This record gives sequence, C-alpha cells and structure tokens, in this order.
Amino acid sequence: KGFVKPVAVLVGAAALLLLEPDFGAATVLMATGLAVLFLAGVRIRHLLVPLVLGVAAMTALAVTSSYRLRRLTSFRNPWADAFDSGFQLTQSLIAIGRGEWLGVGLGSSVQKLFYLPEAHTDFVFAVLAEEFGFVGVVIVLLLFTLLVGRALAISRNAARAGLAFQSLLAAAVGVWLGLQVFVNVGVNMGLLPTKGLTLPLLSYGGSSMLVTLAWLGVLLRVHHETQATGRSAVARTERSSSVTRP
Repeated sequence: KGFVKPVAVLVGAAALLLLEPDFGAATVLMATGLAVLFLAGVRIRHLLVPLVLGVAAMTALAVTSSYRLRRLTSFRNPWADAFDSGFQLTQSLIAIGRGEWLGVGLGSSVQKLFYLPEAHTDFVFAVLAEEFGFVGVVIVLLLFTLLVGRALAISRNAARAGLAFQSLLAAAVGVWLGLQVFVNVGVNMGLLPTKGLTLPLLSYGGSSMLVTLAWLGVLLRVHHETQATGRSAVARTERSSSVTRP
C-alpha cells in the first residue's frame, strides 16, 4: 500500500504531461520517481511491475502516434530524409562537426542563424559544440557531472545524519538534472530520438531556469540542514563527555 500511493501520484502527473503533449518530460518524471523509490528501499520485484507497465505504455504511445513514430525512425538515419524529418538532427550534427577541437569561437556559430531549428532551447548543446569545440563540450559535461555528483554526495551525507526525507529529496534533484542532461545531449548527438527537453542552466527559457534554480536552492537547504544536524550532534557529544569527565 505504501508503494502504490507514490506510484499513483507519478502516474497522475505523467498523464497530465502527456495530455499537453510532453512525452519527454513525462518520461524523465517517471524515471526520476522510480529511481527515488528504489533508493527509498522499494523491493525490486515490486518495482518491476510499474517499470514494465510504464515502458509498455510509453512504447504503445510512441508507436500509435504518427509524429512520435516518425521521430523514432528518423533519428536512426537522418540523412535519408535530410530536408524533412531528419532536418533538425542533420543540422545539429553539422554544427557539432564544425566545432572540431577548439570551435569556431564565441558568437561565430553559423548553424544558429536560422539553419538549426530551436538552436536557443532544445539544441543549444549543438551550438555550444560548434563555438567551443570538443574541449568546451568536455568542460561543460564535467561541470554537469560535478553538479550531479555533489547532489548525490549531499544526499548521502543527509542519510548519514538521519535526515531520510532530505536525503531522498537531494537524490531526486541529482537524478532529475542528470537525466535531463543525458537526454538533451543524446538527442543533439543523434543517440536518442528527438525530444523537447532543455539543457539545464543553458537553454533559453524563464520557466526552465526558475525551476532549476529553485531546486538548486532546495539542494542548498538540505546541505545546510545536514551541516546543522552534524554540528548539533558534535555539541551534544562534547557536552556529554564534559559531564562524564572526572
């Protein structure tokens, strides 16, 4: 019963996102929620049921929708229809290829001049690769890795301090950010089907930026509470030792 309640909330939120329709956000939400449930101690056999049902439902939605199916088939070989269904991905790959090692320079991207659709939001990574090259891409990915790793470290420290809820909240932030980066970069490089997901902290859009900064603020709060709990524990230990000292 305790497992069904959060899954029902996840399914309800995912259904609302699918009605928009926003397939990518619904997938990230479900994956993040199931990951947090796994960290919270849900048994694998209980987790497999909604996982299998969720994958089956998402697959059915993708296959029964013509535009989603077109996205799934076109990303495998975008050059076969480079001026229609594969246009966005081919332009993204051209931008990434033009960057080479060091890029063409800040502001010197050609693909963002209305050649690459959504160059300021979903495909900002391709423009970044074109202007800063392989070296710039590696630096940005390392920074995202550091951010996600720090979130998971805060989650671990909160768990050790006995803050179970705060620990799972910090883990959710880390998983959520990591999944968004993984999907966005994978889409830009042609490793995943095209999805309308932003790159956190880099893509244009006030809503995405505000939500991301709000969650980072929550993460900082968890870190603050963890440190405060640790200082309180140290103070209690010192007081007890001073009392028992002869």
